[in-house]
Amino acid sequence: MIHRGRAVDLEPLHVRHAPDLWRAAQGADESWAYLGYGPFADEAGLRRQVGALAALHDPMFFAIRPHVSGAATGWLSFMEIRPGDGDIEVGHIWFGPALSRTRAATEAMVLLFRHAMDDLGYRRLVWKCHSLNVPSRRAAERLGFTYEGTHRNAKIIKGRSRDTAWYSIIDSEWPDRRDAMLAWLDDANFDHTGTARRGMASFRAPAEG
Repeated sequence: MIHRGRAVDLEPLHVRHAPDLWRAAQGADESWAYLGYGPFADEAGLRRQVGALAALHDPMFFAIRPHVSGAATGWLSFMEIRPGDGDIEVGHIWFGPALSRTRAATEAMVLLFRHAMDDLGYRRLVWKCHSLNVPSRRAAERLGFTYEGTHRNAKIIKGRSRDTAWYSIIDSEWPDRRDAMLAWLDDANFDHTGTARRGMASFRAPAEG
């Protein structure tokens, strides 16, 4: 299934995306620091990894294709999919430098969030990351996820112990979070240079208490 947005499309990940992704990854070895794979020595290595990820059903991977370039410049996935409990995670997020910190990157995530919560009716949307991954933690907070705690010694990634920070949005919070995301993404929130006029948090309802 292809998810189409204003600035970006999400397509089921396929090896045909590998040439674009290889170009997107150039000069960005540090972008793989907190993932269990990468960086890659050559395009063939990345192609093998893409093929392996594309064959999975959980995680379920999508290539990110911004309209401005027409090239796949990142990926992300649904994972830890538990329909019986109404619990789903968006993870394995990798953005090439041209995609990172852009409106299209935010929309790519929001497309999956909306599919999970609005279309599929999940009750709980999860975001997890290495506790030392400050950009990921800031992204979760910016998007309106609630910090739930840190699981110590949760995994071993690339030979190093990982403490995992957990965040979530639950169904009762989702309408407010969704509306804030959509208001931030709206054309009216961007000036002629493409800079957002207001931060996403400013569109959310004030916290009670």
